[in-house]
Order: sequence, then structure tokens, then C-alpha cells
Amino acid sequence: MKTITKLWIGIGVLIVLSPLGLLLPERFKAGDAWGEWGVDTFKELVGYIPQGLAKLSSLWSAPIPDYAFKGWAEKPLANLSFAYIISAMIGIVVCISIVFLLGKLLIKKSSREK
Repeated sequence: MKTITKLWIGIGVLIVLSPLGLLLPERFKAGDAWGEWGVDTFKELVGYIPQGLAKLSSLWSAPIPDYAFKGWAEKPLANLSFAYIISAMIGIVVCISIVFLLGKLLIKKSSREK
């Protein structure tokens, strides 16, 4: 089996497993997944909001907040799991596209310098 095929199989497995970040915290009553805290949750956990976090928290808003589509926040876990998988696929396509475009630009720049 080619290395690239193994890579795509691995990525596919990770996509299918992505809802575990939603299902496991729900199953074990753990609250939010580790590290996916908003400013409010961070304040509850730590007791304060660091200045840098407070300053930067309004700078970026996720394109797909909570990995769910608009209006899906109250849907059952099966629907949210589907949204997680779609979010993973979108993220992978965006990342691969950016890397591909950067590679093309760098190759063109490199060939012009010779």
C-alpha cells in the first residue's frame, strides 16, 4: 500500500473519530472538551481572565462555532456528531488547499530565482 493511501486512510479515520470530542465529555459528564473553553468557562475554571486572553478573545470568531451549524446547538448528539464530521472535512480541505497553494507559490518563486 502506498504511503499516500495510508495517509488518506489515517485522515479518514480521524474524521470519523472527531465526534469523540463531543461524545466522551458528554458521556463522562466532563463539561467542555479540554482546551475548548470560552472566556466565561476559563473564568469559572481559573477564577480570572488573563489580560491577554481578554484582549484577544474578541479578535477571532470561529467560522463554525462549536463545530455545529447555525441553529443546531440544541439538536440531538447524532446530528451534532454529523456536524463534527462535516467540520473536520471542511477544516482538512481548507488546510490542504492552503498548503497546496503555498507549495505552488514557493515552487514558482524558486524556479524564477534560478
